[in-house]
Amino acid sequence: MTPPVLTRGLTKRFRHQVAVDTIDLEVPIGSVYGFLGPNGSGKTTAIRMLLGLIRPTTGEVDLLGEPMGGAGRRIDVSVLRRVGALVEGPAFHPYLSGRANLVRLEAADPYADPVTSARRVDAALDRVGLLNAARKSYRAYSLGMRQRLAIATALLMPRDLLVLDEPTNGLDPQGTREVRHLVSDLASDGATVLVSSHLLSEVEQMCSHVGVMYEGRLVSQGSLAALQADAAVNVRLETTEGETSARVLTGLGLTVSETVRTDNRTVLTARLGQVELTQIVPALVAAEATVLAFNVVSASLEDVFVSLTGEGFEVSG
Repeated sequence: MTPPVLTRGLTKRFRHQVAVDTIDLEVPIGSVYGFLGPNGSGKTTAIRMLLGLIRPTTGEVDLLGEPMGGAGRRIDVSVLRRVGALVEGPAFHPYLSGRANLVRLEAADPYADPVTSARRVDAALDRVGLLNAARKSYRAYSLGMRQRLAIATALLMPRDLLVLDEPTNGLDPQGTREVRHLVSDLASDGATVLVSSHLLSEVEQMCSHVGVMYEGRLVSQGSLAALQADAAVNVRLETTEGETSARVLTGLGLTVSETVRTDNRTVLTARLGQVELTQIVPALVAAEATVLAFNVVSASLEDVFVSLTGEGFEVSG
C-alpha cells in the first residue's frame, strides 16, 4: 500500500545554509514513526515542507497517496483535510477559555460540520484530559495544559495522518505517559502518526519505526527493532580478574568500551562485533578468570544514534 508520507530528494536551503538535505522519508501505513534528531537537525523544517507551510528548494512530497507539492509546484491543500498537525504549538487567544479557543478553530475549518461541532470539541478536550478545565481561561493554563490543548486541535476531525512536532514538550511525567498512550490509541484506531522528538526515551517507548535526522540529513530509517538489531551489541562481564578478562576479550576481537572497578571485582562492557557469543565464557574459564555474571546488553535507541552519527545527542550546529 502507498505510504502515507513519501518524499523524494526533499531539500530546503536558506541562502547558503542547507537545513534539509535530500531526504527520502517513507512512513509505513499504520505506524507510529519517530522522527528523531537533536534540536537544529532539520526535523521541524522537514515537517513544515510536508504540510505545505514552506516550499522545498528541490524535491517532492506525497501525503496519503496524493502529490502534496514540491519545488515549483502548487500545493494541494485538499489533502490536508485528512491530516491533523501540531507544529510548535498553535497561537491561542489568552482571554478565551480552552473550549472557546477550540470552537473558534473549528469554525474556521470549511470542512467541519457545525451541527456536530460541540460534540467534537468536547471529545477532543476529553481525549487530552482537559474536559474538566474546558471553561478555564487559556492564560491560566500551565505549560503542560497548553500543550495538551495544542494536541487537541489536531483531534477535532477524524484524521488518517497525524503529524505531531514535540508533543510532550512541557509535560510532566504523568502528562507524558498520557500522551504516549494517546498516540498508541490513535494508531490502534487506524491513523498513521509521525512524531517528531529529541527525547530518545519517549521515541523508544512510543514508536514502531524511526527516522534519524542529523545535520539536515536522514542518516537512517526503518523499524525500531531492525535498527536496534543492526546496532552494535554489547556484552557485560562481572569478574574478579579484570586485567586477565580484558586481555581475553581483546584477544577474541571484542572492543572493551567501559571498565568499572570496585574493591574486589571489575565490570567490563565490550562490543561483541563479529565474535561468536559462545566462545567468550569458555575462553575466560580457560584463562582462569572467574565469571561472576555475564549477559548480553541489547542496543538502546541511544546506542543506535551514536552508532549512526558517532556523536552524542547534542544540539546540531
